[in-house]
Amino acid sequence: MSFEKIVRIPVDRVGALIGKSGKVKQEIEKSCSVKLNIDGESGEIEIMTEGNVEDMQPFKAMEVISAIGRGFSPQNAMKLMTGDYLLHVIDLRDFAGKSPQQIERIKGRIIGEGGRARTNMENLTNTNISVYGKTVSIIGEPHQIKMAIAAVTSISNGSRHGVVYGKLEADRRRQKMDRMQLWEKKEDV
Repeated sequence: MSFEKIVRIPVDRVGALIGKSGKVKQEIEKSCSVKLNIDGESGEIEIMTEGNVEDMQPFKAMEVISAIGRGFSPQNAMKLMTGDYLLHVIDLRDFAGKSPQQIERIKGRIIGEGGRARTNMENLTNTNISVYGKTVSIIGEPHQIKMAIAAVTSISNGSRHGVVYGKLEADRRRQKMDRMQLWEKKEDV
């Protein structure tokens, strides 16, 4: 059974998807066993496979393409090919309604001065965060994404940055303690 799916990304992200001399496109095609037809005018990407599709590779290709479309660098988007990494997209209209001014204000809070707030959240949650258009997108493992979603939600709802960072640091300490207890239990056996 073959697979065919169309994904649309913003036209200004098509160049990042293709990459220099087509390198990014080729890497996605090779690692996901797919063929990509890219329409630079509309931003439509046709993902096709030939022959049997038994694994999740075409779906991983969709995720990687969506991540690049949401503003991630191709190398960060390619993390979705490994392990338990997932992409989660948060629509800022859920917090700001349709007001462009509110969306811009929230984006500014999430990014922070000189990008510091976003960098702090990325470092504390071990995720990659992209603020693009009306969305905030996160790449990470499930428990990391959960922490990042909580942080982005809190900041979007008006919480102070210091309070949010404090919660993230407490979560990290708790996870570290849980891991240490797991190791102690294994040694007791």
